Amino acid sequence: MKKLKRVFLIVADSMGVGAAPDAADFANGDGTDEGADTYGALCRSDGFSAPFLTRLGIGNISGVDASYPKCQNPIGAFGKMREASAGKDTVTGHWEIAGVSSESAMPTFPDGFPEDFLEELSRKWGRGWLCNKPYSGTEVIKDYGEEHIKTGKLIVYTSADSVFQIAAHEDVVSVEELYRCCETAREALCGTLAVGRVIARPFAGEYPFTRTPNRRDYALSAHGDTVCDEICAAGLDVIGIGKIGDIFAHRGISEEIHTVSNTDGMNKTAELQSRDFRGLCFVNLVDFDMKYGHRRDTEGYAAAVTEFDAFLEDFCAKLGEDDCVIVTADHGCDPSHIGTDHTREYVPVLVYGRRIRNTDLRVRLSFADLGATCEELLGVEGHTEGESFASLILKG
Repeated sequence: MKKLKRVFLIVADSMGVGAAPDAADFANGDGTDEGADTYGALCRSDGFSAPFLTRLGIGNISGVDASYPKCQNPIGAFGKMREASAGKDTVTGHWEIAGVSSESAMPTFPDGFPEDFLEELSRKWGRGWLCNKPYSGTEVIKDYGEEHIKTGKLIVYTSADSVFQIAAHEDVVSVEELYRCCETAREALCGTLAVGRVIARPFAGEYPFTRTPNRRDYALSAHGDTVCDEICAAGLDVIGIGKIGDIFAHRGISEEIHTVSNTDGMNKTAELQSRDFRGLCFVNLVDFDMKYGHRRDTEGYAAAVTEFDAFLEDFCAKLGEDDCVIVTADHGCDPSHIGTDHTREYVPVLVYGRRIRNTDLRVRLSFADLGATCEELLGVEGHTEGESFASLILKG
């Protein structure tokens, strides 16, 4: 069977489609993730409309809430995937999509990081530290920003995710120095302290301050070969748009295109569509999660998905004969749910292209099935986890 030339894999960060069977085992605020449904929250919000996602079949996925609009004749392949890994964070979700699942969850630090560890880091940085608590990224700079400016100490904080975050004002600590401090922390955070990501969080301006687009993530390297590694090894392109390069520790990515927003990410993906390449374009659109999910802003999330829906319709209309686009997510982050953490949910898998069949993929038992499918669609012999469904969706 003739293979595809290009696969555009778009991760709508956190756009889950209903609580996973084990959602009650995952804490969130004063409760659990039971009952979470990110896309359902959007469907139930006033005025929300995503007609192209509906045509792709998101409302026809098995077991989704009745609030999802259905399509009589979906134009793509549609289904949902259950995460096999023991976590609900960005790195774990992306790794599993790329064929590497995690048997144990990455460590979190609800009481902050050990002080002796921070004191040793402080000596390496040549700067002190402030906070060391779980905190909202926008609130922490309000509460500690002025002290940081007076003292030059770095603002260290975490969240319910497996992250070590460092915030600094760009006029006090240059972006380059902040990155250096993050690199030092990444090297030191190993063993029982091996968090999924170290994140640079620069901010600017006067109180209450504003975070700048110069965020950078420093992720752990995956503990096995990913589909990105294997596609690159086969001589094809793997182009990462957004924070994909950071998530995979810059491994298995032949080209990195950084973005500052969802809109920027969609524009750069559209620009790439006109380029001649062969392989995988792997996109992350982070605003859904970072700006709206964690902040429990349902209206903002709904507006962002509406913008994405319009982009997607135009993008799909311009696909070549041997192209396909796949829309999925890495976890949920229900903006109507208790707490501010990610939510343990199924994620959608929506596939469209001129050679893609209208097929109900039902429920896949691992995100890794998607990575295996991408490899088979591109004609790459893969050895990662996952069961490909390429034969179910690809026309001859």
